[in-house]
Amino acid sequence: QVQLVESGGGLVQPGGSLRLSCAASGFTFSSYWMNSVRQAPGKGLEWVSAISGGGGSTYYTDSVKGRHTISRHNAKNTLYLQMNRLQPEGTAVYYCAKVSLNLFYYSRDYWGKGTLVTVSS
Repeated sequence: QVQLVESGGGLVQPGGSLRLSCAASGFTFSSYWMNSVRQAPGKGLEWVSAISGGGGSTYYTDSVKGRHTISRHNAKNTLYLQMNRLQPEGTAVYYCAKVSLNLFYYSRDYWGKGTLVTVSS
């Protein structure tokens, strides 16, 4: 069965850095795009970043460009999200998600349970 297990969340001060990890199992990790998604308190889900199966293509929402780096180590079946210069607005539960593609659209068919990042002084 597909499993996605996030780790690395916690409390960090504004301007600080954190690296989240997502350990994947149960599928051919290198064959799939992966997404990071977050949900701030009282807010809806927000797509944050995406990375292609081989790691050669990445995309970011404008609010995190230059501060987030999504990467992957396929031999370890692990996704990473490096977050630098964190701001209070970055406080959220962060999820990793596997992307499913069909002829017309993509969807996220498996999600991790999330890890909480709190940015506060």
